[in-house]
Amino acid sequence: ALFMITLGIIISTLTVTSANHWLTAWLGLELNMISILPVITKQKHPRSTEAATKYFLTQAMASALMLFSSTLNAWQTGSWDITQLNNKLSCILMISALTMKMGAAPAHFWLPEVLQGSTLTTTLLITTWQKIAPITLLYMISNHIQSNILLPIGLLSILVGGWGGINQTQLRKMMAYSSIAHLGWTMAVISIAPNIALTNIFIYMTVSTPFFLLLTSSSSKTLQTMTTTWAHAPTATIIMMLLLLSMAGLPPLTGFTPKLLILDKLVMHKLTPAATTMAILSLLSLTFYLRTTYLLASTTSPTTTQSTTLWRLKPNYYQITTILTPIALFNITILPALLT
Repeated sequence: ALFMITLGIIISTLTVTSANHWLTAWLGLELNMISILPVITKQKHPRSTEAATKYFLTQAMASALMLFSSTLNAWQTGSWDITQLNNKLSCILMISALTMKMGAAPAHFWLPEVLQGSTLTTTLLITTWQKIAPITLLYMISNHIQSNILLPIGLLSILVGGWGGINQTQLRKMMAYSSIAHLGWTMAVISIAPNIALTNIFIYMTVSTPFFLLLTSSSSKTLQTMTTTWAHAPTATIIMMLLLLSMAGLPPLTGFTPKLLILDKLVMHKLTPAATTMAILSLLSLTFYLRTTYLLASTTSPTTTQSTTLWRLKPNYYQITTILTPIALFNITILPALLT
């Protein structure tokens, strides 16, 4: 069953990314939603059932809106091609549908709730893999989108992501708001420089994957439990601290690179007020990243262990974490060369 579900999730995402016809993309997204529902409801608990129901209703609504938008475009222009979304109303409806699918503001309300009702591994899946299909579709229609539509969505997402995350003690909800803020950066620039927007979202995925895997290994679900990880796993704690700072976008870590490129592009397109607002709003996110970093690294648990071997983690995710962590922290020097 697990193999079939995994296969369904992978094939559905690949169907959307390689689609040329709106109906094929819609079919891929529907298959994707059906495949992930059993993953969310794996825990036999009312909260996971509630999370799956919320996920299903939101995604079904977004899919219906997307189908309506593509049908309207085909009716007006005679084309089902994804890159030919020429009808203005269709374009606005499609942006609304994809915004809802990804969980960007103002259609973000389902994301923290769904993540809170899921396991950490499912949370990782929803915040990374599940974003690939809608982001790809947004990338394919980016030449038809005016920046005055996506820029407010991006700014609102950064504001909501920062403002919502400050008040959280639950790590999954905090990471949901972090995901919304990163989506905001992507949305703001995708109509101006789609390649940089893609770079931003993939760097976010690269940074958040090892962070989530380390959280899973140390079974940390709240800020309170994070204060005790230093006693058990000093190495993992230092890596988690650096990953959080990378997510916050502090130089010289990788997370700083896409933010710098995005602000640079916005200034080049004479959108300096928007760039300034984004930079200021990202300080909200920085607040809770720094608070978590402080809890991780600067507070020592009163019950320090005497055992010398207790810090060794279960080697479940070593390979993935080992590969992704250096990329998530130190590729600032090669990235600009890749983009030019």
